[in-house]
Amino acid sequence: MSTVRRTLLLAVLVAAAGGLAFATGAAVVDGPGDTFAEERLAVHPVDGPNGAYAYLNDDDEIVVDVSGSNPKLPSDFEGVNPGTLASAEGVFTITYSADEYARVWIEHPEENVTFVADGESIEGEANNVTLGPDETVAIGLEVDARGAVAGTQLGGDDFDIRAEVAEPESMSSNADGEEEDADGGAATTVRRPEPDRREFEGRELSPGDGVTFDAGAMEIAGGDVTLDRVRITSENGRDVNFETVGRPDPFPSAGPLNDTRGAAPNGYFEFDHSFAGDEVSRVRFSMSVDRDYLNETGGDPDDISLYRRSESAPGGWERLETERVDPAVRRLLDLPEDRVHVTASTDEFSVFAVATDRARIRATDASLDREAVDAGESAVVRATVANEGRDDGARDVTLTADGEPLATQRVELDPGESAAVAFEPAFDDPGEYDIAVDDASAGTLAVGDPAGDGDEDDTASVEGGTDDGGTAAPDGDASDPPTEEPSGIGPSNLVGLAVFLVIALASVALVRRMPRS
Repeated sequence: MSTVRRTLLLAVLVAAAGGLAFATGAAVVDGPGDTFAEERLAVHPVDGPNGAYAYLNDDDEIVVDVSGSNPKLPSDFEGVNPGTLASAEGVFTITYSADEYARVWIEHPEENVTFVADGESIEGEANNVTLGPDETVAIGLEVDARGAVAGTQLGGDDFDIRAEVAEPESMSSNADGEEEDADGGAATTVRRPEPDRREFEGRELSPGDGVTFDAGAMEIAGGDVTLDRVRITSENGRDVNFETVGRPDPFPSAGPLNDTRGAAPNGYFEFDHSFAGDEVSRVRFSMSVDRDYLNETGGDPDDISLYRRSESAPGGWERLETERVDPAVRRLLDLPEDRVHVTASTDEFSVFAVATDRARIRATDASLDREAVDAGESAVVRATVANEGRDDGARDVTLTADGEPLATQRVELDPGESAAVAFEPAFDDPGEYDIAVDDASAGTLAVGDPAGDGDEDDTASVEGGTDDGGTAAPDGDASDPPTEEPSGIGPSNLVGLAVFLVIALASVALVRRMPRS
């Protein structure tokens, strides 16, 4: 049951005899209506003379005021004549726009005022009026000013507009799932050959009007995801026939939901119809998902969406505008509290997927600040991480070398948001490493190899080493730069050779002069 409490200013100033009771010709109140329950119920001042007795306050809430202080009434209006019974028809209206039928009534404690519809009291549940989808009832007032004295107040209490879902009294159902309107209106038939299949038939529809079929919780993914109602708006009033079939896995004719923004499918259903496309202007589906199932799958109730298979849409699936049923509407329609209820409309028909929109956080690019380092030296790896999904979320992004994880950072992003991350890894072992952040490649990093001559003091240098030309050994100590091997004979080499020859010749001459024994 849905309740809306609105202000009732019935401070009826009883004026001197001759004052006009509910004078005609008052200004019409314009502006937005007082809507609630996700705009399924709306209260508006009547577009007519008596509509001036109701107006919207600063919070856009309806106020019923028949006192001389009403700013919408003429300045010479002083209130209801004393000792009289006054009435005004069509002060405000209540419009109901949900799929089902509803009973509506008003409750308030004031004994001197009665709310009426078509001259009959609408106060108390026993005096309710039944409204169909998009139906409106005009509410009037009856004020009893007998016994009142000048300046007294007849009331200043709030009043409650109450509504609850109800089947219309003229509708009857039979065991075959067939409903017929006894007044000659639309008749609907819903057959349930299997838990995951429904057959619908609508007859004697009114052009431009909608008719709701009860799908009876047709299984889409078992009882976790169900199709509950289908509302069809007929364009020309012709009979309609259609069928729905649900399954947790994709239909071969459509394939799996492949949404580039990360939606996770919960189940699929097919809409097969025999009517021409221009005979039905709109179809609205009402679905529900079990809350425990959502918790188990990590889904958010606000992120359930309906997708339609479309060859022209990116990825082959079009996301329909999906609305979560407001809790006030859920109570009004008496829907189960342990399920999340959503609706979506379309004017094109094919295979549909019920899905949970999720975050899709990934690294979109990555880079290295250098291509080579010495062993033990670090390089900086930067990456941009973006959320390309339709839901906010958080995930760990991972730095890898040759596919092996080195470090992670946690990133939280709203839909469409991006952030920069940076890592600074160091490698003790020489070689070449393919560096990446998640699936985004940053390139190849070369790590210097020590000299292979066995001299522990000598190390090999690599391009992109330290700025002073030295290299970093594995333990971080500096060492002498490597020497170059001789590659030819220079002038200094010739001088040495000449000295060597002089000494050799002198030695030979000395040997020859020595006495022989």
